[in-house]
Amino acid sequence: MEAQPIPKAVCGSITRIANFPSKYVLARNVDVWLPDGYSPQKKYAVLYMHDGQMLFDSTTTWNHQAWDVDDTMCRLLAEKKVKDCIVVGIWNTNLRHQEYFPQKAFYSLPDAERQKILAIGKDGGSPLLGNGPVSDNYLKFMVKELKPYIDSHYSTLADRENTFIAGSSMGGLISMYAICEYPKVFGGAACLSTHWPGTFTTVDNPIPGAFITYLKKHLPSPQGHKVYFDYGSKTLDAMYKPYQLRADTVMQNAGYDEHNWLTREFPGDDHSEASWAKRLAVPLMFLLKPPSN
Repeated sequence: MEAQPIPKAVCGSITRIANFPSKYVLARNVDVWLPDGYSPQKKYAVLYMHDGQMLFDSTTTWNHQAWDVDDTMCRLLAEKKVKDCIVVGIWNTNLRHQEYFPQKAFYSLPDAERQKILAIGKDGGSPLLGNGPVSDNYLKFMVKELKPYIDSHYSTLADRENTFIAGSSMGGLISMYAICEYPKVFGGAACLSTHWPGTFTTVDNPIPGAFITYLKKHLPSPQGHKVYFDYGSKTLDAMYKPYQLRADTVMQNAGYDEHNWLTREFPGDDHSEASWAKRLAVPLMFLLKPPSN
């Protein structure tokens, strides 16, 4: 992976694990944000986030936007609105779509539908999903390799109640998939601007239905889990509302309520890091609510 500068933190500090090796997926950088005053004498919750190169510093990103996770975490920690937490930013690779596309949902589709999806982009030489999703291996990398490393090198609370996952767009999908596939590992998932279409059209698209059916079958118990969804109304986010409403029905039918599930609509927000940064405090306060609050 090409060398890129370590992002500068507004507060706290960022260290990089360069080219973290894996037997499941391509090596990639992992950036770890520690809050001001981080101490081995304390124990910290851990928030794993996808698209790690887009999280902290807009001067290092391809589109000059970032989630500004460090700014928001520092503010919320100072206001005692979230529990002590470190953030692990997992970089994406050029297989991003394959790694983030829920694999079991894809293979639940009839073969003819799968072949149609695999053909997307092939004419241009860069198929969207290559030979198919590899998200099961991506989650194995996270759960079997990265999490044990983080828990052994940092002062973490390693239990489900203090292990969270978050992302946007395809990163929202893989966060939803992660809490369903590993309900004993992840206690909360934040899925911002969840890319339910899976591709870039809503016309004759079987993918959202497959995702919703998967969610219906695999959503973990509301006891011990929290799930956050949101969507805007502009650019790609303009496609999401009908699908999110279907997902919300699944959540309600599974017994989720305001204590463990939140879906928010943000009219006017588009599909960008700037929009996600603007509302990041909402999912963080929901997932990382301190025990006393």
